[in-house]
Amino acid sequence: MRIFVTGASGWIGSAVVPELLEAGHEVVGLARSDASACALEAAGAEVHRGSLDDLDALGGAAAASDGVIHLAFKHEEAFSGDFATATDADRHAIEAFGEALAGSDRPLVIASGLAGLQPGEAATEDDVPDAASPAGERTHSERAALALADRGVRSSSVRLPPTVHGDGDNGFVASLVGMAREHGASGYIGDGANHWPAVHRLDAARLFRLAVEGAPAGSVLHGVAEEGVPTRAIAEAIGRGLGLPAMSVAPDAAEEHFGWLAGLFGLDVQASSARTQELLGWQPTHQGLVEDLDEGHYFSGS
Repeated sequence: MRIFVTGASGWIGSAVVPELLEAGHEVVGLARSDASACALEAAGAEVHRGSLDDLDALGGAAAASDGVIHLAFKHEEAFSGDFATATDADRHAIEAFGEALAGSDRPLVIASGLAGLQPGEAATEDDVPDAASPAGERTHSERAALALADRGVRSSSVRLPPTVHGDGDNGFVASLVGMAREHGASGYIGDGANHWPAVHRLDAARLFRLAVEGAPAGSVLHGVAEEGVPTRAIAEAIGRGLGLPAMSVAPDAAEEHFGWLAGLFGLDVQASSARTQELLGWQPTHQGLVEDLDEGHYFSGS
């Protein structure tokens, strides 16, 4: 297959591209900068210059491909608090892909999230996130993508946990490490009994390949290796790595301590991937989050 990948040089995309190439697929990666283009060429992918806002270019690249994996997201806007702008751009890109792929039965696989699922027992692929929860707005993009199944697109959504970890991660866990350094202690909110599910990025990359190759139209997939890691265990592992104590932060002081991450780190989300594993034969094989933290690479910087 000739597969167009947005976000191809990003944290997850840079693992998806070699996963696809090693499986014999051709990859065309979206690049908005010279650095991204060079990285894609070095990996063995073809480069398609453009941005997430260039909807005509996105549609043209999709039309010229056998399938699309959409990983790009405006993280800068989301992290600055303008999540609506980021999710609007995401949805517009999905709509452009839908127009290009309609009636073709070609695959469109998007990245979504688990934020917004109700706390309690492990959520399944049938559960629908609450769009009003922190970061839950991405469910609008998911619904737009899944609706394309009725228009002859083999669409599917891979819901990723807040923690897609591994060596080189600059996301939420790396941010928690930075906050621990700043405060001289690794914090968790309240008793730290709330959960974050997790997956190693190489396991996530394999799931995206399996999805573009064979996920049925309208599929919701959970890219989850660990159903829920207590946030206190995450904070304690960070504390061990930095030689700092782990401490409880009162809920009413969470925003002061964790800033923009407070709402997300306070979520209690547990999610199962049993159905996804059965559907696609996906088996996570890489180490878990705490083990990954204990390896030390998250602390090798300043």
